[in-house]
Amino acid sequence: MIRIGIVGAGGMGTVHWSNYAFLADCRVTAVVGQARQDEERAREWGVPLYHDVDSMLESQEIDVVDVCTPTFLHKEHVMKALSKGKHTITEKPIALTVSDAKEMFDLAREKGVQLFVGQVLRFYRESQILKELVEDRCYGKVLDVVFERLSACPRWAQGGWLFEKEKSGHLPFDLHIHDLDLMISVFGKPEEFRFTSCGNDDRKYKEQYRFFYRYPGFNVLAEAAWFNADIPFTARWRVYFEEAVVVNDGTKLTAYQFDRAPLVFDTEEKIKIPTGINVPPTGVFLEELTHFMDCVTNNRPSEIIKEEEILAVVEILEQISKES
Repeated sequence: MIRIGIVGAGGMGTVHWSNYAFLADCRVTAVVGQARQDEERAREWGVPLYHDVDSMLESQEIDVVDVCTPTFLHKEHVMKALSKGKHTITEKPIALTVSDAKEMFDLAREKGVQLFVGQVLRFYRESQILKELVEDRCYGKVLDVVFERLSACPRWAQGGWLFEKEKSGHLPFDLHIHDLDLMISVFGKPEEFRFTSCGNDDRKYKEQYRFFYRYPGFNVLAEAAWFNADIPFTARWRVYFEEAVVVNDGTKLTAYQFDRAPLVFDTEEKIKIPTGINVPPTGVFLEELTHFMDCVTNNRPSEIIKEEEILAVVEILEQISKES
């Protein structure tokens, strides 16, 4: 039985708890937090609440620490868990600087344990199919790629920490990170990049970005936004291959070619677990956590979410953040 301590029982902590319930060999045995929601969740889940990671690890036998706190707390909580020799999961982003991310991975190596980063987009079937199409080249070479990830301004964010750059990294680290991470996992690290941004003058952050990435033989355009407007959340991408256009429109994945009927790929999930956040019921978090627990059981790093790819993502986002 893998015993798990969840640090931060807000939206993502609750998502992880709900999914661990579907894993027969895993059990959440403790919660760390100081907010009212943490107290409520601990009572609801029937597990003890601790006010810090050290107290939990001194009082409980824990195998995995799952960090679901706000971004600016990730390093503190991860380093405490790793220093005690515990396998650790952290939600994205791992950190806001490459130096912090490297320090965390280095400590995991020193202690002989694993550090996993919850870049969950890689576990969606659409993402896996895209990677397969690129690697197999069944539609030829990639010629052009477009990503789009748009949202209304996240006014729901508790405490407003998302709007403090030193705590969240703003929109690039919160929103664009998903597409950049998928891009690097599929295409590798870009040769170069640039970006534009805009926003209302009375805001301390940019509300909309366009990112331009150059790869050998093709380019990638990505847009991300926290619009000052109540628009529906939009996440989609389009890849132009030599012999097809493959479109993920947010509801289905379709390949279009000449003289053939459009091919709609089977991306239906076998299980759909309610999330309680602004994500429809899905099995993708179960896929992610199942993979991490398998890695824990065998004490091996993830072959899906690799350290060098995580560092490449943070390196680019850190540069974007400095220039914004």
